[in-house]
Amino acid sequence: MSLNTGFGEVQNILDDSPQHARRLKTVSPIMSAEKFQLLKEFGNPTDEKYQEVYKYRTYSTAFTTDIKSSMDILVEQIISDVKNDGIRTVILNDKDMNEDKKALPMLMVVGRLNQLLLDNEIRHLVSIVAVTGEVFDPHSAACMIGFGATSVFPYLLYYTIEHIVRAEDENANMPVILKKSRRAIGAGLMKIMSKMGISTVSSYRNSKLFDVIGLSGDIVEDCFKGSIGLLKGLGYDDIEARMNTAHARAFTDIFDNRDSKKLPLYKGGFYKFKKGEEFHDFSKSTISAIQRSSISGKAEDYQLLKDLVNKRDKKFIRDFFELKSDKQSISIDEVEPLSDIFKRFSTAAMSMGSISPEAHETLAVAMNTIGGKSNSGEGGEESSRYGTLKNSSIKQVASGRFGVTPEYLRSATEIQIKVAQGAKPGEGGQLPGSKVSPLIASLRFTKPGVTLISPPPHHDIYSIEDLAQLIFDLKQANPKARIAVKLVSTAGVGTIAAGVAKAYADKIIISGADGGTGAAPIGSIRFAGNPWELGLIEAHNALKANNLRGQVTLETDGGLKTGLDVVKAAILGAEEYAFGTGALVVVGCMMFRVCHLNTCAVGVATQQEHLRAKFTGNVERVINYFTLVATEVREILAELGYNSLEEIVGQNHLLSVIDDEFAKKFKFQELLYDLDGVNTCQVETNEPYDKNEYEKELLAEVMPTIKDPSTPITINKEISNLNRSFGTLISGEVANLYGNKGLDECTIRLSMKGTAGQSLGAFLAEGVSIYLTGAGNDYIGKGMSGGRIVITSDKCGEEFALGGNTCLYGATAGKLYINGQVGERFAVRNSGATAIVEGTGDHPCEYMTGGTVIILGKTGVNFGAGMTGGVAFVYDDNKEFYEKINQELVEAVRIDTEDHDTEMFELKRLLKDYAEETGSLKATEILDNFRSDVRNFWMVSPRGMKPTQVADKKGE
Repeated sequence: MSLNTGFGEVQNILDDSPQHARRLKTVSPIMSAEKFQLLKEFGNPTDEKYQEVYKYRTYSTAFTTDIKSSMDILVEQIISDVKNDGIRTVILNDKDMNEDKKALPMLMVVGRLNQLLLDNEIRHLVSIVAVTGEVFDPHSAACMIGFGATSVFPYLLYYTIEHIVRAEDENANMPVILKKSRRAIGAGLMKIMSKMGISTVSSYRNSKLFDVIGLSGDIVEDCFKGSIGLLKGLGYDDIEARMNTAHARAFTDIFDNRDSKKLPLYKGGFYKFKKGEEFHDFSKSTISAIQRSSISGKAEDYQLLKDLVNKRDKKFIRDFFELKSDKQSISIDEVEPLSDIFKRFSTAAMSMGSISPEAHETLAVAMNTIGGKSNSGEGGEESSRYGTLKNSSIKQVASGRFGVTPEYLRSATEIQIKVAQGAKPGEGGQLPGSKVSPLIASLRFTKPGVTLISPPPHHDIYSIEDLAQLIFDLKQANPKARIAVKLVSTAGVGTIAAGVAKAYADKIIISGADGGTGAAPIGSIRFAGNPWELGLIEAHNALKANNLRGQVTLETDGGLKTGLDVVKAAILGAEEYAFGTGALVVVGCMMFRVCHLNTCAVGVATQQEHLRAKFTGNVERVINYFTLVATEVREILAELGYNSLEEIVGQNHLLSVIDDEFAKKFKFQELLYDLDGVNTCQVETNEPYDKNEYEKELLAEVMPTIKDPSTPITINKEISNLNRSFGTLISGEVANLYGNKGLDECTIRLSMKGTAGQSLGAFLAEGVSIYLTGAGNDYIGKGMSGGRIVITSDKCGEEFALGGNTCLYGATAGKLYINGQVGERFAVRNSGATAIVEGTGDHPCEYMTGGTVIILGKTGVNFGAGMTGGVAFVYDDNKEFYEKINQELVEAVRIDTEDHDTEMFELKRLLKDYAEETGSLKATEILDNFRSDVRNFWMVSPRGMKPTQVADKKGE
């Protein structure tokens, strides 16, 4: 492998040489004025030492002729200069724009130049610096870097910040303020990179991890090659026409006739609504119309909402389609009743914690009253609501596992796995500590005031097989519930949907980017995720192409407001429809976007009691709104000549592209392709191939004890790795009768021998004990809510692995004793269980919120990342543990002092129990020499937690 240095030299790229060390480094790709000036000094022609290596040239992106030819001339000149003049730093500058000159779109120039440098095999010689006014937020910076820019100098952003600050304080310290702005952009960049699983800017650069919507194939091929173009559309001429309009507006003097003063520049209203400027779907008028119609329940008030939404004119993809029919209209009396349509409606996932108990319960009661479904979100739910109108029919589980217990799962008619959501794909959720009230903390098995993070990596889902295992777990915990998987609308979601259907999900949700309340960051609301229309079309047809459409139900969400939205979603392939933001608006949300501050003035998204008292929403308003929406659906069906929503699902011949010049610029007709096959789900449940007959037989044996627990039972059986989720089916039946309280300890004892399959003891209920002689697999004790799992073997101890990865994930209670090592991510999100093992892999106790973990051997790196509760004791006789902890949130201290007597007593008590249950030689040896060996223990707990607080958490 060789490297052409550009100076007539050819070197092996693996050779160590001074040439490879010639690099300029900067802390951030967002440059300050000082760093930018320093960059140019290194490439100054008068400096012979550096000029040859860092030679730069500045190229203006201003142009006067057409955009395509101007860009071609510019990039060809740059290619020539790199090859012939030794230019190594290309500075693209759009400052030369004036009344006569426009500036080429910087992102297009960067993408085009980057691609041609690659084609000419000289990309490795060049750094691209974008000096531009187009970068004003993390997303625009990410686009520049993602398509090839080495660094960015956002001069207009700096000028704007200075202008705003100076207006308030003439003596402000601008260097400090500008530094903060760069840090903010940099933090946003890191957030974007982390969502894509990328840790370095050099890896993100030229990654092209974007979907392109609405640009022609020529532009995508020329400037954004490598990204996926989902909807072919605007070409070079269209882009230039838009530029001409913006340019004319910027350089035309506009005077107010009243005082002959020049009006301020166009501000756009991109982020914040400004009347007459950038369109916002949830404007004041739309919010007012939704609330007015929901309060009155009158058709004339709802008509105003229909006019605002259905006639908004080409704002969303669905707006470019109009209805047509191949049938004669029918009487509305022939259309299915409101009750049948209500069954297809649900409120989208909004957790207790993100919204107030009043709002959460109001939505639940309303949806249960009309026969629809409400969604708990991933925050748990009070058990007093189960079995009442306040119960959320849909229970969500996600990477957080907050409050997921057997009773929680058994209270559902549908269980939803949140792999992704439209407004925040790849991000996970976060509940600020100010919103974690005592009630919310109890539901989520944590402490009040502690910020809760739902991390984007799903620690039990690394592959489609892992997802299939989770689906299987949940189907054992509650055999009567449908299992749904929530995906985000994105390019390739059809392939993912086919995999999810093969993993035996019963329902797939395609979540669009147009939803999302103030809980989602502005950058995500604006730039993350795709329209649900594109994802729904792809998923629906991919399922048909793979003969899987009849196995699953399809749902969509993302900004649905009216019956016309529902009908168009049905025609594009959705059978069910979720309302999120719209439902919150119905109960009073005014879209202040302060959800994260806990200061919602209308009591919808706050946990503060004095603000919750201002909540004015009620069940009647929600029922009125959904009645009006469903009535509109019936009216449209009658006009189309169809009797039910079922009949129009996937019938995209009922749509046609509107006759409009702007619409003709896009390839909308290509979206309306159709494949042979069924358009709707044809089965009640997507039954797994594994019928779990093994545990069903055991359940029949123990069922008399479950019904009458006065006589305990012991079962002795062989087990193999074919027997997955062992104990979950039995635990589900216990929870169905007794809730999380379960049975008395060891009422059901399952003594097994062999190697168990995945998810041994998942969602284990109190009173069920599993004693395994052999070994477990991944996910042992996942979500366990009580009971006991004890694993021993003839070959045991710290040198033998008796458990796999992600054991004890999301457990809320119970005990897990393993006389051997386990794999990575042990006790992730442990929220109350007690566990003792003799060694772990990397990332133990990650995101732990409660419980006690004892490790009697070596651990991997990154111990306690994100840990906010609970305590861990680690035996470290080799003195190598301290370097392995993640010190961001946790600290490790020795416990061989008087002020840790309580902790030492608790440690010794648990070790005795563990030694008795497992016969562990290591535990016995430590107990025999406890006075001296206690010095080898580290106690790891969240920073700032006092010993008394740790002691208080024992027994949780």
